[in-house]
Amino acid sequence: QVQLVESGGGLVQAGGSLRLSCATSGRTFTYATGWFRQAPGKEREFVASIIWSGGSTAYDDSVMGRFTISRDNANNTVYLQLNSLTPEDTAVYYCAAWVLPSPLRRVAPAYWGQGTQVTVSS
Repeated sequence: QVQLVESGGGLVQAGGSLRLSCATSGRTFTYATGWFRQAPGKEREFVASIIWSGGSTAYDDSVMGRFTISRDNANNTVYLQLNSLTPEDTAVYYCAAWVLPSPLRRVAPAYWGQGTQVTVSS
């Protein structure tokens, strides 16, 4: 089992920044960790991912250049730095983990966190 706990969400004005954290416990060896988000009335969508071994990252086009995903191997924590936020970024952000090597954009993660709310005011 893998437990994922998100933190760092909140209310921020447009143009502002936030940093989300995802702490991993339990089975700490996973292939990759990523972030998804779900806005009201919309489907959950991929935001970014990072592979633990090697640090390869991937981003959705909507956040490329504004969001940065990173990892702290020693503390089994993944971060998502959100910059230049817009109201369209308002959503619940979920941390997720893939256990086995997978094409991350096509295979659903095996584990999910509870989510953290990000609200961007205009």
